Amino acid sequence: MDKNTLSITDNRTGKTYSVAVSDGTIRTMDLRQIKTDAEDFGLMGYDPAFMNTASCRSAITFIDGEKGILRYRGYPIEDLAETCSFLEVAYLILHGDLPTEDQLNEWADQVRHHTMLHETTKKFLEGFRYDAHPMAMFVSTVAALATVYPDVRKVLDPEVRARQIARLVGKVPTIAAYCYRHSLGYPYVYPDNDLSYTENFMNMLWKMVEPKYSANPALARALDVLFILHADHEQNCSANAMRAVGSSQADPFLATAAAAAALSGPLHGGANEEVLKMLDEIGSVANVPAYVEKVKAGKGKLMGFGHRVYKNYDPRARIIKWTADRVFEVTGRNPKLDIALELERIALQDEYFVTRKLYPNVDFYSGIIYKAMGFSPDMFTVLFAIPRTVGWLAQWQEMLTDPEQKIARPRQIYTGQETRKVVPLEKRVAHAVV
Repeated sequence: MDKNTLSITDNRTGKTYSVAVSDGTIRTMDLRQIKTDAEDFGLMGYDPAFMNTASCRSAITFIDGEKGILRYRGYPIEDLAETCSFLEVAYLILHGDLPTEDQLNEWADQVRHHTMLHETTKKFLEGFRYDAHPMAMFVSTVAALATVYPDVRKVLDPEVRARQIARLVGKVPTIAAYCYRHSLGYPYVYPDNDLSYTENFMNMLWKMVEPKYSANPALARALDVLFILHADHEQNCSANAMRAVGSSQADPFLATAAAAAALSGPLHGGANEEVLKMLDEIGSVANVPAYVEKVKAGKGKLMGFGHRVYKNYDPRARIIKWTADRVFEVTGRNPKLDIALELERIALQDEYFVTRKLYPNVDFYSGIIYKAMGFSPDMFTVLFAIPRTVGWLAQWQEMLTDPEQKIARPRQIYTGQETRKVVPLEKRVAHAVV
């Protein structure tokens, strides 16, 4: 008997079935052969929220949550954050290998070529209320770009795909900066393609009347590192949305908008904002022990701790903690950092959190850094969306070129009424509204 199989005995019928095991998984479609009779549809798997279901094969990001490992295309996140620029990592994620100097220069030129927004898009942004949430503006504007480019729907053409990828990577910082400036009532700043990717973003955010914006090198590098850490993270909620929407062969602007919409929720991209709210609630270092006891009593949540995948210290959290030190050397130390450090110290020594494997994740420190750099909390998720656009596009392209992938269409277990007859309107009895 082949050892790479699983023998399943159906106690309803007494029949035994052999199912192949590959890469630690079985194909759920192989369960369909398990039937009670010829009329039976066959066995299905039931897995709410995809807790234990692989929906694809991917060569982009590797995570070992038990060991706290994150790699892009085989490269440890620690090495990439220390050595590379964001555009190098973006090239790696999209193309599979780190670029040569010539390849990087060509890639950077492609991105720079697409940083401008059409003037009609600026007018579109001006239609939003002054207090519109930047993330809602970002999602809407990315989707609206699908109306600007006639070739955008040719998703099966590799050349067209490459052009749309460069467009999106080039334009999302411009859209994000314009959303930020709109919320403040400031005029929009055009891209300056003499600057690096993150320096140009900072220029569009913060340039006022100076002839040439000069970014602080430490802050620009910190933002570059933050972008690297957020570029991709396997099959998370927004990547899954990108693949699901993209599987219908929707254009990449609409699919990216859908992914960004998924990111906007507080359980995904909005988690770092929740950390700041928690730190504000704690108030001071002296109040940390009492807050920890409150959480242990089930009367609060420890935001920024724990992760669906990581059951060890999130490797991104270590890097972001180092980045925070570099930022505060420029901006001055934020009092919230002292609260966060004390909270982390106590939680990592407390058996309650250790046994539950509640370690700090990337969101625990990122919000503090963004706040110190001058961003309001409602911009945090937009900042997340800029680098994650690279990961979404890599996932999208991988999905489109995978011959096994079809339009996403999960099964369901129907729990509703059996067949009923329609009662004439005048004879119907009122029921409680569900």
